[in-house]
Amino acid sequence: MAAATAKLLLPLSFLLLLPSFLPNAAAYRPGDIVPMSRMGQYHSSRTVWHDLIGRHCPIFAVNREVLMPIPKPTGFTGADAYKISFQVGREKFLIPWLIVVNRKSTEVPMIEVGLRYSGSDLHGVTAKVVDMPHHYVEIHPEIRKQFWDPEHWPKHVLVRYTWKEHSEIDVTSGFFVLFGSGLMLSFILSIYVLQSSRDKLERFVRETVVESNMPGEVVAKVE
Repeated sequence: MAAATAKLLLPLSFLLLLPSFLPNAAAYRPGDIVPMSRMGQYHSSRTVWHDLIGRHCPIFAVNREVLMPIPKPTGFTGADAYKISFQVGREKFLIPWLIVVNRKSTEVPMIEVGLRYSGSDLHGVTAKVVDMPHHYVEIHPEIRKQFWDPEHWPKHVLVRYTWKEHSEIDVTSGFFVLFGSGLMLSFILSIYVLQSSRDKLERFVRETVVESNMPGEVVAKVE
């Protein structure tokens, strides 16, 4: 009985612990392209999601800057703001609408994208539009000229990807995984030990009961 129980429990324990050792389907390695898609809105008209090509996407754990083309929206007159939104990663983290054209500023816009990661996992994305630093404009003066030219499309916007690692997230997650796995394994082993000792316990109880019911020898008291 104990041997049969052990054969059943060992595969069960393996199946319970297996998920903690399987690789995450959304895991990244340094240097991997993080997929990204873009949607535009002008007036009440929105585009569908368009996947960006690799050279415009973030590179996992690599800080870098790219010039991203912004296509001309349908029906653009220049009277209203033109907004774009992004979905980042296989997890599809959403970046809300960012105004890139007609944002009530005389400076060329730049998009700062902050990405948080731990180990091989992407944990979150934030973004904001800021004025492009003057030294960028001095290095690439054609960006300003083309951006303010109403006839020149697509516009090009500088996007800066900055990565920040949070190693403590991995430590905490690993602690809970190990704790949970150890607790489950201890529970399974306890069941196995109790099952294998049941026969011995039953035999011990039977022998104790039988011995207690047997008439004992009468020992004469000597005074």
